[in-house]
Amino acid sequence: MEHEIAKLLAGYGLKITTAESCTGGLIAAALVNVPGISEWFEEGYITYSNEAKEKLLGVSHQTLEAFGAVSSQTAEEMARGAKRAANADISIVSTGIAGPDGGTEEKPVGLVYLGCCCQDVVKTKRHQFYGSRQEVRKASVKEALKLVLEMIRQEMA
Repeated sequence: MEHEIAKLLAGYGLKITTAESCTGGLIAAALVNVPGISEWFEEGYITYSNEAKEKLLGVSHQTLEAFGAVSSQTAEEMARGAKRAANADISIVSTGIAGPDGGTEEKPVGLVYLGCCCQDVVKTKRHQFYGSRQEVRKASVKEALKLVLEMIRQEMA
């Protein structure tokens, strides 16, 4: 999928950025697997803490207090903030609970929100993944790449 994303970025002349919490750089790593991606991917952010989400991406403290880091609201603000901070055309972000600890009844282990901002349109998706920490993170990356493809095709058509 990352090769298809690179082709679309090149075809439309778009820059992409990432902002990752639970995936810890794995989305960026997938993109960097593509030779020549530096033409379209210049920077990414790992914003594991709430403080980093606020400082680097401009996620509001009120949003984090009201909805928590693992929420569609936070994913949306992360997506807008990453796009703005990197001066990119597209951003893809992740925030979630990879486990094995940290889950609650309301927000169980494996809950991940992904967000993508393209052409100032933001789409967030909620996923509930199962398995080990690595399996949750790997599944998150796969779905994040799918979301980027979907958004580029939808917004650039």
